[in-house]
Amino acid sequence: MKAIKRAALAAGVCLAAFGITAAPAIHAQPVAVERAMKDAPYWNAALPTEQRVEDLLARMTLDEKVAQIITVWDSKGTLQGDGDIFDPAKTAARFPDGIGQIARPSDRRGPSSPRTVRRRGIEDSIAFVIAAQTWAMENTRLGIPILFHEESLHGLAAKDATAFPQAIGLASSWDPALIRDINALIAEETAARGVHMVLSPVVDVARDPRWGRIEETFGEDPFLVGEMGVASVEGLMGTGTTRKLAPGKVMATLKHMTGHGQPESGNNVAPAQISERTLREMFFPPFEQVVKRTAIDAVMASYNEIDGVPSHANRWLLEDVLRGEWGYQGAVVSDYYAIEDMARLHHIAPDNAAAGEIALLAGVDVDLPEGAGFKDLAKSVREGRVPQAAVDQAVRRLLTMKFNAGLFDNPWPDLAKALQSNGPEGVALARLAAERSLVLLKNNGALPLALPAAGSGKKPTIAVIGPNADVARLGGYYGEPRASVTPLQGIRAAVGSRANIVHAMGVDIVEGDSDWWDDAVVLSDPAENRRRIAQAVEVAKGADTIVLFIGDTEKTSREGWAANHLGDRTSLDLVGEQNELFRAMKALGKPVVVVLINGRPPSYPTIAAEADAILETWYAGEQQGTAIADALIGTVNPGGKMPVSTARNAGQLPMFYNHKPSARRGYLFDEVTPLYPFGWGLSYTTFTLAPPVLSASAIKPGEGVTVTVRVTNTGKRAGDEVVQVYLRDDVSSVTRPVKELVGFKRVTLQPGESRDVAIAVEPRAFAMWNAAMERVTEPGTFTIMAGANSQDVQSVKLEVRP
Repeated sequence: MKAIKRAALAAGVCLAAFGITAAPAIHAQPVAVERAMKDAPYWNAALPTEQRVEDLLARMTLDEKVAQIITVWDSKGTLQGDGDIFDPAKTAARFPDGIGQIARPSDRRGPSSPRTVRRRGIEDSIAFVIAAQTWAMENTRLGIPILFHEESLHGLAAKDATAFPQAIGLASSWDPALIRDINALIAEETAARGVHMVLSPVVDVARDPRWGRIEETFGEDPFLVGEMGVASVEGLMGTGTTRKLAPGKVMATLKHMTGHGQPESGNNVAPAQISERTLREMFFPPFEQVVKRTAIDAVMASYNEIDGVPSHANRWLLEDVLRGEWGYQGAVVSDYYAIEDMARLHHIAPDNAAAGEIALLAGVDVDLPEGAGFKDLAKSVREGRVPQAAVDQAVRRLLTMKFNAGLFDNPWPDLAKALQSNGPEGVALARLAAERSLVLLKNNGALPLALPAAGSGKKPTIAVIGPNADVARLGGYYGEPRASVTPLQGIRAAVGSRANIVHAMGVDIVEGDSDWWDDAVVLSDPAENRRRIAQAVEVAKGADTIVLFIGDTEKTSREGWAANHLGDRTSLDLVGEQNELFRAMKALGKPVVVVLINGRPPSYPTIAAEADAILETWYAGEQQGTAIADALIGTVNPGGKMPVSTARNAGQLPMFYNHKPSARRGYLFDEVTPLYPFGWGLSYTTFTLAPPVLSASAIKPGEGVTVTVRVTNTGKRAGDEVVQVYLRDDVSSVTRPVKELVGFKRVTLQPGESRDVAIAVEPRAFAMWNAAMERVTEPGTFTIMAGANSQDVQSVKLEVRP
C-alpha cells in the first residue's frame, strides 16, 4: 500500500483514484491540457461516441494520430525509473505525442533475453497504470487516455489472478454457459486493475496436433469453436451487440484471422495451404458468428499466409470478407511483431516502414506490441505513399474503442476490488471448470478407485507415480494464482486416512524447470530417467493400484514464436522415457490408471491399448489436483467430451471427423480410424439415447428444425451426457463433409432418469457454398444424426423442399 501511496503522490493524483477509500475519482478536466481543449465536445460523456471521436480526430496532428495506433512493450523500460516506477519526464521525452496502448502492465519491462517474465504484484501494477494514465490525461496536449491490454486465454495472465483450465480443456466441457461465467470473472479481475482490453479468445479451428498452439484452441469443429467463442466474448464484454462496456467488462480480441490452425507441416506461422472453400466452410464460421452475434470491437490478424498473401497484407480477408461481408465495424490489430514479419519473414516488403504501409492499406489499424511497423507512417503520409484518410480511419477505430471502453470518463482501477482477485468465488469456479473439463477415455472398471469407509478394513496402497504427479501444470499464456493444487496434494487430501499413498517421479521430462517462456528445451537424461524408473518400481511393488501421471510440460508442446523458441513436434507420442515408465508399471501386474496432463490430443497408442483406465485432464488450472482426485475416487463423475479427433500417429494427419467422402479410404498395414473420435467421452454410469425425432419431416430453405433425443441414465450414478447432433447433405452440387456438428447440449441425469433433450438446428446449418462461391441452401434430403459422439450415431431423414 505504501508503494501505491508514493506513486499516487508522485503522480499528483488523489488517493481516491486508487480505490483506497471511495470510488475512483477523476479530475473534471485534465489540468495540463491546452485551455482550448477543456470544453471540447470529446470530453462530453452525454454526446454520441461517433461525435466525440470526430471532434477529437479533427483536433489531432498527424504525429498524434500515428502515436495512437502504436504500442509500447519492448521499450517499457524507457518509461520507468528506479524500481520500475513510471517516470512522467522520461515518458514525455520519449513519447511527446502520447501513447496509444501499453501492453501487459502486469509485467515489469516487457520481453528480455533470455526470455522471462517478471510480474508486478497487484498494487505495483495498479500504481503503474494510474501513473501512466494520469500522465496521458493530464500532461499531454489532448489528454487522450492509454488503452492497456493483457493476455487472458484461460485466466488473466498476471500475478494473483484465477487460473482456469487451458482452452482445449474448457472446450471439453461442451458447456458455453460455463465459458461465459469464466470469462465474466476474468473480465472483473482484469477491469479492476485498470486494464480495458484482453487478447482472447482464440477461435482458430485446429486441424493439426503437431502444432504446439492446439492447446490454445477450442478444437477442430467450427460450430463448437464458434459457440465457445461467442460465449467467451459475451462473458468478457456482456451479451448483445452494444459496443459500450458496462462496469466490470473488458474489450475482447478475436484471434487469429485466419487459417492459423492448420499450418504447413504443423509448424507455427507456416503457410496455410487452404482453399477459399475450406476457409469459408471450416475456418471463417467461428469468426463470423462472433462478429455477427457479439459486440466484438477488436480482431487480430494471423501470422500465416494464404495463397501467398500474409494475413496482415490481405485486403480481401480484412476488408472484403471481415468488414464487407460480415459488417464488422471495429479495429483490426496486428499479432505481435507480425507487421515487421512481412519484411523479416515473408519478404514482401524491403523494410518495416514499407511493411507498415502495406498493413495499413490492407486494413490493419493497430500495431502490436511495439509499433515498429507503424512508427514511420507520418513520413509515409507526408511523402505521398499513404493517404491521410487511411491513417484517419485507423485512428477513428482505435478512438472508438477507447470511448466505448469508457476511458475518457473513468479509466481508473479499483484497488479494493483488485485485491479480491482469485478469492473464494474464483477458486470455486476454477474447481468447477476443472471438473467439467475431464474426459474419461477408457475404463475397464479400475475407476473409480475402491476405498474402504474411514476406519474400516485394510487400507489399500495407491502408488502415485509420474513426472506430472506433483506439479500443477497450467499451460501456455499462464498467470500466477495465489495457490494451486498438484494432483498428489489433491489425492492425499481426498483420500485422507482411507488409503496409504506412496509416490515417485519415475522420470523427468525436461532438464530444469518447464517455464513456457524459456527458449531452450532439453529432454531429461535417459540414463538418469532409467534410474528413476527403477526407484519407482520399488515404490510401486507393494501398491494395490498405480496411478500414473504422464503427458507433456509447458515446454514440450507450446507456441513456437521464433526459431530459437520452438514448440511444434513431428511425433505425437510421449516424449522421453515415459513409455518405458508405463511398461515398467504395467509389468508389476497391478491395475494401472493413467492420468494425462497435456495440451495436445493424446496420441499414445501403447497407453490406449494397455492401460486399465485413462483420464484426460489437459492443463486443468489451479484447482486441477482437487478435481482430478475427486474424479479418481468417484466424488466427481467425468462428463467431458473430446473437442478434437485423436490420431494414432502423425502419418494419419490431417485427422478430423468432418472430412470429405473421398478421404479416409484406408492404409496398408495400419488403421484409418482415429484413436478416439471427436466428441468421445465415457462416464462412470451408462446412458441410452433413443433415435432422433424431428419437429418437421420437411422444411423450406431459410428454415430450421428441432431435433429431440430421449436420454436415459441406465446406470447407478448421476452423470452427464452430451447429446450431439450432426447432419449430412446427401446429394450436393459440390462435395460436402460426411457429417457436421450442428447442435449439442450437456445434461445431468440421476440414476434411472429420462429426459427429452431438444436441440434447435438453425437455418445456417443447411447452407453451403456452391460452385460460384455463393452461400445457398439446395433442396434435397439431409441425414440428421444424433449420438454421444461423432462415431456412434442414429439417424433420420429430413427433406428441404424448394
